Amino acid sequence: MAQKSTNPTQQFNFVAQDKIWKYHVEAELEAAKKWSVKWGFLTTPFEELIKDERKEPTKPKIELPEHLQIRPITPVEKYIKVYPSPPIPKTTQGFIGWRSSVPGLELERYYQIRSCKGAFHKDLKWPDEPSD
Repeated sequence: MAQKSTNPTQQFNFVAQDKIWKYHVEAELEAAKKWSVKWGFLTTPFEELIKDERKEPTKPKIELPEHLQIRPITPVEKYIKVYPSPPIPKTTQGFIGWRSSVPGLELERYYQIRSCKGAFHKDLKWPDEPSD
């Protein structure tokens, strides 16, 4: 027993299919005619669109007094000295403290550990110099 087709286009006759096809073609032709009226602005070049826009006049540059002017940037090399690093140790054991053993690269200066957050001994209210 043959099953009915579930495709809706095969359920109509050929005349109905032809009318549907003609309707689609007519709708497409009508849309093509109306496109230039509705969407024709998309084909205009960008330069033509912005030619009528007014350009805002540029503001005159105000000369600031000397005390408000920004000073020129000082190069970092002037106030930060970067020393060359010692050669890299050949063993992993040598990595521990390999830079701090070189004078000038150590973290302790004048028996105090320097930190960007401040001195640790001041938080604990310890004296500046160690007592023996």
